[in-house]
Amino acid sequence: MPSAPLMVSRRRLLVGTAALALLGASATACGSPPPPPEIDEVIDQLHRARADSRLAADAADAAPPEQRRPLHTIAAERAAHADALSDEIVRMIGPEAAATSTATPAATPGPGTAQPSRPGTGPRTAERRRPPDATEVAGALQRSAESAARLAAELSGYRAGLLGSIAAACTAAAVVVLGAPEQTS
Repeated sequence: MPSAPLMVSRRRLLVGTAALALLGASATACGSPPPPPEIDEVIDQLHRARADSRLAADAADAAPPEQRRPLHTIAAERAAHADALSDEIVRMIGPEAAATSTATPAATPGPGTAQPSRPGTGPRTAERRRPPDATEVAGALQRSAESAARLAAELSGYRAGLLGSIAAACTAAAVVVLGAPEQTS
């Protein structure tokens, strides 16, 4: 038995088309915006802050008593910089994306750790690297200051201010606290 042809009024067609358009617009509005182009550089600053903090803490552990307190202070300051940068990255790309983007890169053997002689043969205890000293920390801080200052000059607003203050803090820690010669660029 043939069925009667389906009759669609213009009103039903118009309502259906409007509903589809509304559904399509809301689906694209729910997508996340692309991350800002400077996100990779800000994440690099986060990794630098974490590495500098670890380096200063390692140097403090092996330093003479008069250098321990300043190096621990620098380690804590760089950890605070890492926290501030991590918070900014969350604001830039959201908490879910930030959790995967800001994970610390694969650990490389740091100063004072034993290096494997051959894969799977265990550590070489006779060839331990010496712990870092205040001069190495000052050099790392100066490189971080230069990098943060360069990025701050490219950005604007809060991010530029954050990176500018990080650059100033790194320079002050290297030059004033650790006595490194001031770099002129």
